[in-house]
Amino acid sequence: MIQDSILIEKRHERFIKSVCNSEIVWGLKNHEGFASSASVHYEDEDGEPVGIICFWAEKALAKSCIKDDWSEYKLTEISLSDFMENWCVGMGNDGLLVGTEFDQNLFGFEADPYELILDLSSELKNIGKNLDFKKFDGINDIENQVKDVI
Repeated sequence: MIQDSILIEKRHERFIKSVCNSEIVWGLKNHEGFASSASVHYEDEDGEPVGIICFWAEKALAKSCIKDDWSEYKLTEISLSDFMENWCVGMGNDGLLVGTEFDQNLFGFEADPYELILDLSSELKNIGKNLDFKKFDGINDIENQVKDVI
């Protein structure tokens, strides 16, 4: 079990590095919305598992999850800037979690969307990249506004 959690954490770290380099995040979408799951670690105020929307850094890994309950889903490409400023901020506002690098058995990392923005911002700064946001004036602005929220 500890080994599994270490593997999941390593995949999450790789997700951050990969999406910052490619500036692309992959999702799975059908007519009802994006692929989702339920948290195994967090509950809402009613004792129900918190909802998760799943994302991947690699197209192939996302595609490998198109089976069973997700067999009707299609790959969807999302720009990293859109993912950070719309998806993560929206999910944070809605009390949802971001699932990264879920595998075919639906095991993956459960990330707080605001914390993920900060992790992505930090990595982008480390590699010297800035993104063009529509709602924020660069990485420092989104980072500062997220810090004000959390």
